[in-house]
Amino acid sequence: MSYAVEPWQLRWQGLSVDHLHQTESTFALSNGHIGLRGSLDEGEPRGLPGTYLNGFYEEHQLPYGEGGYGYPEAGQTVVNVTDGKIIRLLVEDEPLDMRYGNAVEHERTLDFRSGTLRRRTVWESPTGRRVIVRSERLVSFTQRAVAAIRYEVEPMDDLQLVVQSDLLANEPIKSRSDDPRVAAALDSPLVNDFTMAEKMRAVLCHHTKVSGLRMAAAMDHEIDVDGVDTRTEIRAEDDLARFTAAVDVPAGGCLKLTKYLAYGWSGQRSTPALRAQVEAALAGACQTGWEGLLQEQRAFLDDFWEVADIEIEGDDQLQQAIRFALFHVLQAGARGESRAIPGKGLTGPGYDGHAFWDTEMFVLPVLTYTVPDAARDALRWRHATLDKARERAKVLGLKGAAFPWRSINGAECSAYWPAGTAAFHVSGDVSYAIQQYLNATGDEDFDRCEATEILVETARLWMSLGHHDPHDGFRIDGVTGPDEYSAIVDNNVYTNLIAQQNLWAAADAAERNQYDVAEEEIAGWRSAAAAMAVPYDEMLQVHPQADNFTKHAEWDFENTPEDKYPLLLHFPYFDLYRHQVIKQADLVLAMHVRGDAFTDEEKARNFAYYEARTVRDSSLSAGTQAVLAAEVGHLGLAYDYLVEAAFTDLHDLHENVTNGLHMASLAGAWTALVAGFGGMRDHGGELTFAPRLPDELTRFSFRMSFRGTRISVDVSEAGATYRIVDGTELTTRHHGEQITITADTPVTMPIPKAPDLERPKSPFGREPRRH
Repeated sequence: MSYAVEPWQLRWQGLSVDHLHQTESTFALSNGHIGLRGSLDEGEPRGLPGTYLNGFYEEHQLPYGEGGYGYPEAGQTVVNVTDGKIIRLLVEDEPLDMRYGNAVEHERTLDFRSGTLRRRTVWESPTGRRVIVRSERLVSFTQRAVAAIRYEVEPMDDLQLVVQSDLLANEPIKSRSDDPRVAAALDSPLVNDFTMAEKMRAVLCHHTKVSGLRMAAAMDHEIDVDGVDTRTEIRAEDDLARFTAAVDVPAGGCLKLTKYLAYGWSGQRSTPALRAQVEAALAGACQTGWEGLLQEQRAFLDDFWEVADIEIEGDDQLQQAIRFALFHVLQAGARGESRAIPGKGLTGPGYDGHAFWDTEMFVLPVLTYTVPDAARDALRWRHATLDKARERAKVLGLKGAAFPWRSINGAECSAYWPAGTAAFHVSGDVSYAIQQYLNATGDEDFDRCEATEILVETARLWMSLGHHDPHDGFRIDGVTGPDEYSAIVDNNVYTNLIAQQNLWAAADAAERNQYDVAEEEIAGWRSAAAAMAVPYDEMLQVHPQADNFTKHAEWDFENTPEDKYPLLLHFPYFDLYRHQVIKQADLVLAMHVRGDAFTDEEKARNFAYYEARTVRDSSLSAGTQAVLAAEVGHLGLAYDYLVEAAFTDLHDLHENVTNGLHMASLAGAWTALVAGFGGMRDHGGELTFAPRLPDELTRFSFRMSFRGTRISVDVSEAGATYRIVDGTELTTRHHGEQITITADTPVTMPIPKAPDLERPKSPFGREPRRH
């Protein structure tokens, strides 16, 4: 794959049908509520069609060879809903199909500043007729239920043109893989409830067969052909509504079609109510008009880039990749509004559209420091599912709330319990994200109304899951940490440290908000946190990932062929579980988010030890490894991991971009730059920085928001300059030294030299992938 290298857009020139699966993901548009894969306007050729509504799913039974108590019974899979992107063109009587005739010119551009996907094609039909086709597509950040398309055709001769604009439900989809990470293929999941078509407007309403969720999709049109008479008609059936316009266009003339789309869904509202909802949204879009929607989109993004932009000098490809990553992270969460942020966002059906702990530990830090309202809304989704988390804990014989490892509606739907049910760290991750958000925003309403309840219930989970032991304090046994190649372990360091912080935060919040909790219970939380077991291998002088991990046999990396990765698809889990082989950063992640629990010397030794055993079969890993590599002084290695995180999707490093982008890896690129080379930390709610410049760059800068103040940090060989972008004053630390930045007075500080360290060894054949 090859994209033109440009700082503010992603552009693909020429048509490669074989790459449509990937470009449909990279060119996807979303606002967190609606997701449109970047398929061609004509609908064909196509890779994997996809239109998604956040939280809209179908339910199905989870198969088990052998059942067991507490196994989740129902799975959930995101549904490809009614496709409104389709606009077909007939030139005289020949359909424009990119597989036929001749695409004299063809390019598509995803613009990070306008928030639109543009297409320009010069097409010559098999009989030699030529047209220029231009289209622009958006999913509105400002009008949550709305998407729109401007479609223009300019003939080079006098031609009869016919455009057909569709709403199409139940598109046939074929699953392309046996990989369990790939979505289950659903056959005709939508059942029609209502159909309407009149003038240039149509509405289709459907429901899912098992989950019973209802949805509505609507379209309306404006057409302009420079005063030429146009023949139009519209019709609708159960799964298809089609608007058709036929017109004779002279050479040099132009047919302009504007298509407005509106989507809505609900598990409670009636079909008439949903119809009314989408028709109202459609009326609002038409009132705003195409140019108005463009202006609103640009204004929204101008504000986003003011607070979130990252500038890089010395690597033009990385500059593009970082902005691509930020744009897609924004798209995933901007207007989710109390819905989850799926692992793939709304760019594809991978992982069945489930949300994981990826959201809290990777995506939400980006949003917390750039678009905090979006982070709050994602955390409100967790609060909305608290009853399901309580019920899950009860089924497992525990108190408090056990949040799911993977889910759409809040119920656990992982059929593999060692990686799912036992991954209790998810509840601590939710708690961590809440604390990070509160520290960054000071949001007292959220603290009082939602946050404290979650913190209290997750603290109760740890108290019932762990126990005090006379040998080594408060233990949490039989859990799975972030590393999915180790399962059902005792005292996973990451889990214990995230639980410790959860217990402290719950105690503080309960007292701060006078929550109805007995003093004895709060004292118990503090006691458990103070006594939390953190295993340490005195002989090797490193922290084992969990009890006895450093005693396991080493994996034979040198005799593991490249085509046997990812290991989970080629080796039994039991074999992985009994070796020192790590899928993704686990203890290394603990050293990032709980860096206050380790000394600098421990971090350096731990990092080198786990670097030699981490194979990065997960896209979550590279960004975190970049952070710790930069902190301990391995700047070249950190840069390589930054590049890998940033290019995971653009270079399809895991060969599964077909099924959607990796939101955690995209967010990990931000983390690698801001927390890695920027040295940004927020331990205990104090914002600090320790920037360093890698040899590969001449300068970088990043922006973020803290307590309503927007700042920029500019790093070059001359030092680090801190500026107020919007606000009055901020006090922080630079490499441990306190500084105060004011609106009128930027602060420039020297950067201490990084230690000169030998680059640690990576597993054989698993070195970070550079450009």
